[in-house]
Amino acid sequence: MLYDLLTLIHVASIIVWVGGMAFAHLALRPAVATLEPPVRLRLMHDVLRRFFLLAGIAVLLAVASGLGMVGMAAAQAAETGGRFRMPLAWNLMGTFGIIMALIFGHIRFALFGRLRRAVAASDWKAGGVAMASIRKWVGINLLIGTCVVVIAFLG
Repeated sequence: MLYDLLTLIHVASIIVWVGGMAFAHLALRPAVATLEPPVRLRLMHDVLRRFFLLAGIAVLLAVASGLGMVGMAAAQAAETGGRFRMPLAWNLMGTFGIIMALIFGHIRFALFGRLRRAVAASDWKAGGVAMASIRKWVGINLLIGTCVVVIAFLG
């Protein structure tokens, strides 16, 4: 039952995180591209501020639930006298998950900080540069996250 709950938390967290990136990158960004820089950058700042709160929680829950599931599998193997050997797919998902979490941290704490300061100063050129960096790294994270989902389902 606990393993099933951890799996639910893990999958729900990934849906919020990767799904949110897909929405922002593939739907929201192109839709606001025609807006003037002050309007577009303020809107993206406000949307990303809210999304990063949700995504931050999702990242923490995904990492914690993933570690919990691995720990439970290892403990079960030890209880039965067996040896735990983590499957290759789990290693790949874990490795890519850590990379994604680090990229998220960079986007949230470095790049979004630049966007926040630019919007506060009405420096639309700097805001555009910050937004371009955010877009690039979100695209990379979305690609990695998509690969993780494929690994999870195809093993």
